[in-house]
Amino acid sequence: MQFSKSTDYALHALIHLGQSERCNNVGIKELSGELDVSDSYLSKIMSKLRQDGIVRAVPGVNGGYELARPADQITFLDVIQVIEGRQRLFECSNSNSRQHQLLVEEEAAQRVQTHQGRKECLVEKVMYGAEQHLYQYLREHTIQSVLDEAFKRCTYEVNKK
Repeated sequence: MQFSKSTDYALHALIHLGQSERCNNVGIKELSGELDVSDSYLSKIMSKLRQDGIVRAVPGVNGGYELARPADQITFLDVIQVIEGRQRLFECSNSNSRQHQLLVEEEAAQRVQTHQGRKECLVEKVMYGAEQHLYQYLREHTIQSVLDEAFKRCTYEVNKK
């Protein structure tokens, strides 16, 4: 599994917006310059984030983008799902195979079948569990948690000198 460059740019753009000391919006040219990406490509990413309520577009000559909610309420999972989509990472496509049927029969002998009689794919069960752990980890990390870590590192480096 690999996340797209769009997710990378989206997360970095949000961190830049979160650390903006000016407490006002950041223009697309400045943002794209900071991230070294074209204005048009970043505009498409920011549009997706705007449609999902993560950023707010500020119109006008001095317009740009700003966070639509506090940085501690924007999780990595929120951003990834906006950019990558909300589909499951794994779906069993082999539920009719002989191997799958044997595994299901073996498990059914040990416990009752799940999902209202639907035969559960044991491979899918493992992959779903992994997906849930990943989602939980990404829910625990916010734009603010990255900003806090960056601040701690800067403070440590300054104090170290």
